Amino acid sequence: MGKFTIVIPVYNEAKNLKILVPEIFKKLKREKFELIIVDDNSSDETDKILKKFKQKNFRHLIRKSERDLSKSCILGFKKAKHKNIVVMDGDLQHKPVDIKKILRIFYKYNPDIVVGTRDLFKIKKHNLNFFRLFASRILILIVNLLLGNRTSDPMSGFFMFKKNLYEKSQEKMIKKGYKILLDLLYNKNQKVNVIDVNIEFDSRMKGKSKMSLKILFYLISMILNKFVKKIF
Repeated sequence: MGKFTIVIPVYNEAKNLKILVPEIFKKLKREKFELIIVDDNSSDETDKILKKFKQKNFRHLIRKSERDLSKSCILGFKKAKHKNIVVMDGDLQHKPVDIKKILRIFYKYNPDIVVGTRDLFKIKKHNLNFFRLFASRILILIVNLLLGNRTSDPMSGFFMFKKNLYEKSQEKMIKKGYKILLDLLYNKNQKVNVIDVNIEFDSRMKGKSKMSLKILFYLISMILNKFVKKIF
């Protein structure tokens, strides 16, 4: 398989990162990749934990300006050495072993984006609390209604894409907020080839979810912004 960069935006995920980072290097030891973790100036021991990792293909960046997940992702995109990028969360909900599953589909079919998806509308274990599940379902329904169905899970934080997709569309992106995938997928008159790969996400083990009513309302306003731009 080709070379790729993994970008993980984090804030206060020290307890999860000391498990996640070694697991990534263990599961991907035969792959040619670099790992970039972008920390939104965490107040826990994230910096201390990450300084312990000395691999040549590992970089740890700290953003000290306004905390923002999308801006952290974008900093990672700009610093990435490779033309293909994997984005994943730092809370252990995304399993490093599933990166291989995404890689296989990406290099076999050569789409613009491969999305690691959850089917949140079937009655089964979702590993999400009630509010997270409710918010995700509402947001997916609004996206599909207003912007069209390009993936079954536009709220996913686990995906792989071609770096030039960002470079071509970044002037039209909002580049702010909590769902960079949504921003990449929906730009006026931009065609994007997307493949979904079903992934079973784990439960968050340590720390707290960042989802809140404030973020939910922000995401709805972001979708409405995209809808207005789509029409006009």
